Formats: sequence, structure tokens, C-alpha cells
Amino acid sequence: MLHNIKELTGLTVGAKDGEIGKVKDAYFDDQRWAIRHLVVDTGGWLSERKVLISPRSVRGIDWNDDVIRVDLTKDQVKDSPSIDTDRPVSRQHEIDYYRYFGYPNYWEGANLWGNTMVPYPWVGAAVDPMVARESVDPTVAREIRGRVDEELDDADVHLRSCDEVMGYEILATDGSIGEVDDFVFDDESFAIRFLVVDTRKWLPGRHVTIPPTAIDRVSWENREVDVQMTRDAVKNSPEYDPSRPPSDAVGRGLGAAPIP
Repeated sequence: MLHNIKELTGLTVGAKDGEIGKVKDAYFDDQRWAIRHLVVDTGGWLSERKVLISPRSVRGIDWNDDVIRVDLTKDQVKDSPSIDTDRPVSRQHEIDYYRYFGYPNYWEGANLWGNTMVPYPWVGAAVDPMVARESVDPTVAREIRGRVDEELDDADVHLRSCDEVMGYEILATDGSIGEVDDFVFDDESFAIRFLVVDTRKWLPGRHVTIPPTAIDRVSWENREVDVQMTRDAVKNSPEYDPSRPPSDAVGRGLGAAPIP
């Protein structure tokens, strides 16, 4: 089903043995347009530390009870790599994170999540992250390390905060058309199907949706999103009503980002 990021924010994250905290933000991949991590504020039990939760650990979202259930324990979360939420997430941090949990990465492979189109279930990961690390053959470990070093040399930062991007100006081919107001995503694949654009500067009170396939470039320095659409094309885009989100069929047909 399709939901928006504003609905996701504030949901409680429930581990196997208790509550972890509440979702404060989400990091998305600006190449394949998918949510790669939830940013969770753990509150008092971890001294208000924020942690990352991968969609690979999500086992279901109860939208009625406002709970995201994850296949993790609180100890696993407590010992996971720390993150500075005021800075972009580096590839090194992602590699450390995926290695800790024993997850396969998403950036290798032809599909949205590497070898699959959905983040779960994953194949070959150990239940205990320590087992995943200790069971690797030394020769294989050296090969992995070499490949990781190459990835770090070549990798740019492609993870961005949804909260940060809300408010970015949307530039059509013939001028400004509004601001990013929200993101609509598929709660099974975590693919971003649409950006919600607030057009009230020139279409008072109207919100429309545009697919990531229409985006030409995101300028993080200028806080702008360039789209390959005219103002008239945006004017004729589907209007967005949060009480009646687009259907999943519409999302898959119009909003799915191309897979490199």
C-alpha cells in the first residue's frame, strides 16, 4: 500500500523484546529512489541517541496502531554503529551497519534491493550479527575488504534526509512550480513512488504528485529539484489528497523509478 512520510514520522518501533523508540526521519537513496533507513529516536533508554533501522528488519507496519514491528532485539540496536544525524550518511557507515547486522547490501545488483525488489526476507544473513562476522573465511574477508575499499573510493553520498528535502524548491523547465511537501512510498518495497508538490505559490491550495522519473537533478547546495516538466504539465498532474492516496497500481505504473 502507498503511504506518505508524514504518516511514518512518529510511529513507534517495536523490537522483539520491547519498544525501541519513535521514527523521526527517513533517509532515501536519490539514485533509485527508495527509503534505505529509518531514523529512530530511542528516548531515555539510550540517552536520547538516534539509531538507524533498515527496512530489511521490518516485519510489518500496523497503521491502525501506529507501530512498526522489527525483527531485532534491543541489545542489537544498542550495540549498532552510531550515527551523526546532522551529517549525510557515508557509504563507510552503511558498510559498517550492514556488516554488523549481516545484511546483504542494496547497492550491488540490478534490483531495488540488490538481488530482490523488496527488502525482506533476506537470504544468507546470520540471526546473530556477531556470528555473521566471525564465520567469514579469512580469504573471503580480504576479498570483501578489497571490494569495500574500491566502493569507498568510487562512492558518492546518495542518502538524503526526507525531513531535509521537504521545502526544497521545485523548478520546472519554464520556472518555479512549488516546493517538496512530502513523499509517497510503497510500504512493501519502500520505493518512493511520488513526490508531493505544494504549488500554492502559483496554484493556491493545490498539491500535486510527480514521479521520481521526472526528476532531472537535485541541487543540495541550492535546495532545488529540477524536473523535466513544464508548468502546464505539473498543473495537469494528479492532485494529491492525503485522505485518498494514489492506489498501489497507480504508484507502480507512474511513480516507480527506473532501476539502473
